[in-house]
Amino acid sequence: MTASSHPRTVRELGEFALIARITADRKQAPGVLLGPGDDAAVVAAPDGRFVVTTDMLVQDRHFRLDWSDPEDIGRKAIAQNAADVVAMGAAPSAFVVSLGCPSDTAVEFVERLADGMWAEAERAGGSIAGGDMVRSPFLVISVTAFGDPRGREPITRSGARPGDVVAVAGKLGWSAAGLAVLLADADPVSGPVIDRLADVVAAHRVPRPDYAAVLELPESTAITALTDVSDGLLADLGHIAESSGVAVDLDSAALHDPTLDGVAAVLGASPLDWVLTGGEDHAFAATFADAGDVPAGWVPIGRVLTGTGVTVDGAPRTGPTGWESFA
Repeated sequence: MTASSHPRTVRELGEFALIARITADRKQAPGVLLGPGDDAAVVAAPDGRFVVTTDMLVQDRHFRLDWSDPEDIGRKAIAQNAADVVAMGAAPSAFVVSLGCPSDTAVEFVERLADGMWAEAERAGGSIAGGDMVRSPFLVISVTAFGDPRGREPITRSGARPGDVVAVAGKLGWSAAGLAVLLADADPVSGPVIDRLADVVAAHRVPRPDYAAVLELPESTAITALTDVSDGLLADLGHIAESSGVAVDLDSAALHDPTLDGVAAVLGASPLDWVLTGGEDHAFAATFADAGDVPAGWVPIGRVLTGTGVTVDGAPRTGPTGWESFA
């Protein structure tokens, strides 16, 4: 058989045949009125507005091919964008994806990458409405996400007020711990620590934002500010503090995660540092007007005060607060 009869690379298959292959028989979410196949997609805006965000992943900066499967990379690309939409209180409805890759990239790799994207888009409540493909010397994935505000006002970073309770939904520090394990190439150890190492590595490869923790909040919930933890808890709560003109103080005891203790012991690291500065867990951090407003599934971790900045147990922390793209 010739290579042309069974194309193995994107060069052999061609751009449009590849697009047709990875979009065939995919089910679109209700918010996508016209999906791939035309000059542009048509996406519904039920209340006349979109929440829109975009993010990019670059090979060896945001993922490594020797650490992550194509499905993992695809899920991560969608999850980090869906989390930004949900962090505004909106429900993800559609994603537009642009992919740059070398011409010798295996067709199977792109198919598996697309499978991961579609799976996470469905988990978030949306689908992939379209996109673009270009030749690139390395893998680059750019995603634009659209969200439906569902008739509600967006939940911004600027609404926190002194006296509010700070709470989180989702794990903190796990992605940073998983990255540390991968960087250290930790030797196998006996007992349950093996499972902990595997769990945090999985969390780094594929974040699992708890979309429902936000999207299923009753309308009566007095949530005053919201962000997803992508750059690090200190950094992202710092954005809330700055935007709202307040200070935030965190309780380190409330941030303790026993699962991270065993991993940190193997690596000689600080689990609290992972929790405070790690990022990429895509947990949600919010402020609520009163302790009684904190819903089930959310964990109180601090208070909003008068002043500026973010402190831990009343004291400022030195050093990096989280991810910085140009650091």
